[in-house]
Amino acid sequence: MTETLPPLLTFYGVVRNALEFLGALSIVVGALLTLWKVLRPMFAGEHVNVTNARFQLSRYLTLALEFQLSSDVLGTALSPTWTAIGKLAAIGTIRTALNYVLTREMREEWPQLAAPESEAVRPTGRSLPPSSAE
Repeated sequence: MTETLPPLLTFYGVVRNALEFLGALSIVVGALLTLWKVLRPMFAGEHVNVTNARFQLSRYLTLALEFQLSSDVLGTALSPTWTAIGKLAAIGTIRTALNYVLTREMREEWPQLAAPESEAVRPTGRSLPPSSAE
């Protein structure tokens, strides 16, 4: 048993580092793609859709939070001290609050992104046909 434990701990350490790396990579890739989404039309003299860019960045941030939380759960499972459990609870609470806010923002902004700019949109988010008369 003692011979298999160190390789298993090493494996868990590698997995935890990989999850942390994936979280950081998600943030960097999301930030770069979002920056490109804003700068490309700006330099071309076109309309910049900031809402669409924010929506894209929010998705990447949400993914990164999931990777980071997974890493923290694994780390706490390996060394379940009260301090580690407390940190995990705090991180989980913060992540849940951030995820809730990001998801709510994405849900509120989705109707604006789904409707073409020339189409009228009701406050409920339902689209009106272009030629309809009320």
